[in-house]
Amino acid sequence: MPVIMGTAGHIDHGKTTLVKALTGIDCDRLVEEKKRGITIELGFAFIDLNPGMRLGVIDVPGHERFVKNMVSGASGIDFVLLVIAADEGVMPQTREHLDVCTLLGVKTGLVALTKMDMADPEWLELVREDVADYLKNTFLKDAPVVPVSAHTGEGLSELLENISIISREFKPHRRSDLFRLPMDRIFTMRGHGTVITGTTVSGRISVGDEIMVYPQKISSKVRSIQVHGEQAGESQAGMRTAINLHGLEVEDLDRGFVLARPGTLFPSKAWDLELTHLESAPRPLKHRTQVHFHHGAKEVLARIYLLDREKLEPGESCVCQVRFEDHMSGVYGDRCVLRSYSPLRTIAGARIINPLGRKVKRFSSEVKILEKLAGARAEELIHVQLELVGISGLTLSQLVILTDLENKELQKKLQVMGGRQEVFLVDKENRIYVSGEVVARLEKDMLEQLGELHRKHPMRQGASRGELAGKWARDIPEKLFFFVLERLVRAERIISEQEYYRLPEHRVSLAADQEKLKKKITGTYVQSGIQPPTVKKLLEDLSLEMKEVLPVLKLLQDEKFLVKISEELYFSNEAVEELKRKITSFLMKSEEMGPVEFKELTGLSRKYAIPLMEFMDKEKLTIRIGDKRKLRRKT
Repeated sequence: MPVIMGTAGHIDHGKTTLVKALTGIDCDRLVEEKKRGITIELGFAFIDLNPGMRLGVIDVPGHERFVKNMVSGASGIDFVLLVIAADEGVMPQTREHLDVCTLLGVKTGLVALTKMDMADPEWLELVREDVADYLKNTFLKDAPVVPVSAHTGEGLSELLENISIISREFKPHRRSDLFRLPMDRIFTMRGHGTVITGTTVSGRISVGDEIMVYPQKISSKVRSIQVHGEQAGESQAGMRTAINLHGLEVEDLDRGFVLARPGTLFPSKAWDLELTHLESAPRPLKHRTQVHFHHGAKEVLARIYLLDREKLEPGESCVCQVRFEDHMSGVYGDRCVLRSYSPLRTIAGARIINPLGRKVKRFSSEVKILEKLAGARAEELIHVQLELVGISGLTLSQLVILTDLENKELQKKLQVMGGRQEVFLVDKENRIYVSGEVVARLEKDMLEQLGELHRKHPMRQGASRGELAGKWARDIPEKLFFFVLERLVRAERIISEQEYYRLPEHRVSLAADQEKLKKKITGTYVQSGIQPPTVKKLLEDLSLEMKEVLPVLKLLQDEKFLVKISEELYFSNEAVEELKRKITSFLMKSEEMGPVEFKELTGLSRKYAIPLMEFMDKEKLTIRIGDKRKLRRKT
């Protein structure tokens, strides 16, 4: 697998000169760099260590003014070559560069003591001791320290041998399914158009692939690819890559933008972080501190929101939230570097634990959930991320960036957890998952809501799906509501009868007087046929008030005996069906029907005719055209 080495060290300690001695490539390509004799921008080279093994090299600037460029380069390296001049020893940017590498999660490297030809043996030995003392509490404590001179060539072979050993033994952990390439250079090539370069941090890309620029979500296509300066059909994780993009101008892009496949990243203005404050930081990090925030090749201004304290002391760690002015695109586990607003110096590092952050109330129980993310692994991580979003759920693509699990591994985990009912796929079309706790809570709430409806309306058979959704599920995604309802029906915890839903134990029970009333009303509508009394006339005949009669009318509707035509008119279902048959038969022969024809056909007065004709339109039996009706469809 491709491996990338990056340099680090103080200005004028000979990083670029050493890289040229090792590779034959001069990384100072800018006129300004030649003129001033210092490295300003990132430089790139490679070493062919043996057949089939090409080591990418990133050379970084050492001047304190260009640390932001150094961070951009260091974010893409696997191991570091720390360069310390033998005539000066450990200097401020030696320390800051090594801090940056530590915060970015670099764990391997070696040290080159350059300019050995400018130091006598005794001084060289003193410097070696000083360097060893400085490195004893760092990840380079056991690293090889090789004195070398780029001018005389002394020590170069030994240094190259140590680089070869590390390169062969290094096993980088890179995912293969999520292509990402942070842009660190953007320029125009005559005859080709816009070209970007960067380190492919994960996945692979091929010529002709559709691509998207994040966070702007600009679509493009890969026209051509170069890897280490040579034409290639594809690039994979760990390779220095140049991509010629179709249809984009240099002005469309900016350093730090990320290339990825469409629909795989989800830009956000807030991330949740596991934050570590450097022990060497001069003062505590306070809540709402503004910082220079580095992620990949991007540097932005941001504010740090401490969620469980007012300040973070040097050497301490905590969960926090960072908020940006513009959208940023990250993945769980990504490393970030924080530098103080003024004066500029590296003060902290962070690891993304949730790249889709939402506003979190400080000192709330939600902070405790976020803390679980910092140390969570695989299934627990899936569970906690779903717990955080609740009823909103997460798509499979979102879970990919929220867990940093390979797609296939993630789907296996979800399948296993689904078998234990710890997660549910509630929307197959959009691949949306919710946690088992969410489904269990919604089931409990739905049963309680239905029980409450039964208590309030004991004479009703149940509730319609629309009624349940309207009163209980206003804020619940529609497909999640249907999933919960259907799950309860399948388990027979809710009974579905026609279009109504009820609890298994619910039965309509009428008091003796209500039972008598029901029989009277039923008899009235059977006898009256297609000329039933109005509701007002019914109440007068029964000498009752509306509140006494309405529940029985509603029950007869639920039982499909009555059909409500208007607020004042109810018909027996049998009468309505007979009327439908008459209208259908008439219109099959006569094509259209007006109010006059309707009254002649039915013998009904205008009081009944107009509401009934409008009802037939609502029932989609007829369609009104002017003052005439026609059949909606002929059968």
